[in-house]
Amino acid sequence: MRKILILIGICVAGYLGTVYTVDRFDKRLSQQRLANANLQNVDDLSSKAFNIMNDNGCQYCHTRNSELPFYAGLPVAKQLMEHDVKLAQNHFSIAEVLANIQQRKPISEVALAKIESVMQDNLMPPNLYLTMHWGSRLSDEEKGLLLDWVKAERLKQHPAGVVSDKFKYDAVQPITTTFPVSATKVELGKKLFHDTRLSGDNTISCATCHPLNKGGVDREDTSIGIGGAKGPVNDPSVFNAVFNIHQFWDGRAANLQEQAGGPPLNPIEMGSTSWAQIIGKLEQDPELHAQFADIYPNGITADTITDAIAEFEKTLVTPNSRFDLYLKGDENALNAKEKEGYALFKENKCATCHVGEAMGGQSFEILGLKKDYFADRGNIKEVDQGRFNATKDPHDIHRFKVPNLRNVALTEPYFHDATARTLEEAVDKMAVYEVGTQLSSDDIDKIAAFLRTLNGEYQGKIMQ
Repeated sequence: MRKILILIGICVAGYLGTVYTVDRFDKRLSQQRLANANLQNVDDLSSKAFNIMNDNGCQYCHTRNSELPFYAGLPVAKQLMEHDVKLAQNHFSIAEVLANIQQRKPISEVALAKIESVMQDNLMPPNLYLTMHWGSRLSDEEKGLLLDWVKAERLKQHPAGVVSDKFKYDAVQPITTTFPVSATKVELGKKLFHDTRLSGDNTISCATCHPLNKGGVDREDTSIGIGGAKGPVNDPSVFNAVFNIHQFWDGRAANLQEQAGGPPLNPIEMGSTSWAQIIGKLEQDPELHAQFADIYPNGITADTITDAIAEFEKTLVTPNSRFDLYLKGDENALNAKEKEGYALFKENKCATCHVGEAMGGQSFEILGLKKDYFADRGNIKEVDQGRFNATKDPHDIHRFKVPNLRNVALTEPYFHDATARTLEEAVDKMAVYEVGTQLSSDDIDKIAAFLRTLNGEYQGKIMQ
């Protein structure tokens, strides 16, 4: 027995010695990388935030293909690091944050919200990581500095003097952005958005699946296209789509113009056989032909058609919701239940992904981050692969663009597969599968009440 205890003691001492050694090595390696980082002309707060994230090895788990230290292949260390890396990659990549600090570019609002959340909840670095990197535990001063940096970055991205002091640092902001457009292109784009000649049998327009009097969606489980064909996915709203970093649930379109070019030639959506077919029909309209000629030297082409539609869609922004008025200082814009709902929305981490003016559209997140959504639902289809269908990157399996929540009360059913029939059901499922929380029926009711305050104005009227 004595020999066994001695042997265990030697192993433990050896392990702890290895931990101490590798942690010191890790610090030196981090400092070497920092010395090579380009932080010229970066403000002091941003450089300090960079130093904290870099010195404490955030990049080991939160960047892809990171050069891990030599001890990553050692017994015990290997298992611990593999576990941390897998979780970290599912949640968040910090590579863009570090690069944007160096290049003095804006930081993603989702990234800021996620960093803020884990600092407030003392979740980073995780305990498993700290067993191998004792020196990486953040001090209260470092956490406070990162939180101050998040606030400062948010203030850079939103106009001053609009939001009340109570909410000026929130991840969610009122809609204030207007997008510069050509009035003549908007007029033309509006006509084309409602023009059924873009479809093969002259029965389907963009507005068929995105009616502007229904929140920009058709409220079907999946849209009904040419000849009664049903699409594979629930249609997102066209309102406030201009805020999205990419278009479609899987992000296969980089911008509004690319998105506008998809449905006309899709065989189960609008079903035209070619752009030549569409252009041939539009060319026969003298008034439309003249309108194109006045705006575009090349006349009617696939590029000019989609450009005009995209220009119109830039105007589909819906500000001045009751919630926006509340953020701006009108305490009477929301009742007590709705205010509690917003507090619960933030408390339950909804605002780590549903950020900014549109309250979403800024990132791709795994559906089923905390609990396996697709295992519970069953009947997995190709469309359920999400972002992977566009990138073919295994990292993107089951990732979907986070929908924006503006006018969400008007856009049921919810999720890409339309499995949530009501707002309450959507809130409940998101809490379970994305946050790992089972909300009470009272909390669900309050959050849903808050979400119903997000209907904004279109053409001077609150959408209903």
